[in-house]
Amino acid sequence: MSTLLEVSGVSVTFDGFRAINNLSFQIGEAEMRAIIGPNGAGKTTFMDIVTGKTKPNEGRILYGDKGENLLKMSEAKIAQAGIGRKFQKPTVFEDQTVHENLLMALQNDRRPFSVIFWKPKRPDILRVEELASEIGLTDQLERKAGELSHGQKQWLEIGMLLAQEPRLLFVDEPAAGMTPAEREHTTSILVEVAKKRAVVVVEHDMEFVRRLNCKVTVLHEGSVLAEGSLDHVTSNQEVVDVYLGR
Repeated sequence: MSTLLEVSGVSVTFDGFRAINNLSFQIGEAEMRAIIGPNGAGKTTFMDIVTGKTKPNEGRILYGDKGENLLKMSEAKIAQAGIGRKFQKPTVFEDQTVHENLLMALQNDRRPFSVIFWKPKRPDILRVEELASEIGLTDQLERKAGELSHGQKQWLEIGMLLAQEPRLLFVDEPAAGMTPAEREHTTSILVEVAKKRAVVVVEHDMEFVRRLNCKVTVLHEGSVLAEGSLDHVTSNQEVVDVYLGR
């Protein structure tokens, strides 16, 4: 499997505090990865660095087949290159229907003039139906997003990210606040997505991580403490001491 993202020796310091410390990480083309670790381990800062929100003090980040240097790209350019991010709190257009939300998210010409005069064509409508089926919201297409449950809003947002055809997706604590049934459905969506794309899930819920059945990276004090299957990392004494024993 070829490497899609390679982070090498990245460090970032905020006001003398080293949030990320000589961190190295890589993920392949169609791979699911869970990132776990105590609060303050650097999980959010790591996502901020890869998506261009924060610039590190040192290190390099290479992405894609040509090994593009993400550190030379703006946040917008990184998003255009196919790196998507879903924050913990869903951001959907509450007054628009599920159908309209997905349609707006499709990758089309984003210039203001084009957006005003854009008319969806048949392939766009078909793609919306396909996305709705992928996230399990086919029967909710005509509902306003504001009427959806918390879990359904999360799925809609995943669908909106998928509409932009990302190659790498960061998902922050998708299981938070969900019912057991919603969590199960979220697992299915992410596992399916990871068959074609790289998916990085940052999560606290160990049961949810176990269901994802993927390689796990444990962060602690801004660097990788352990990596491997969930059973492998949870039997690591250092991981137990800094994270699981709390």
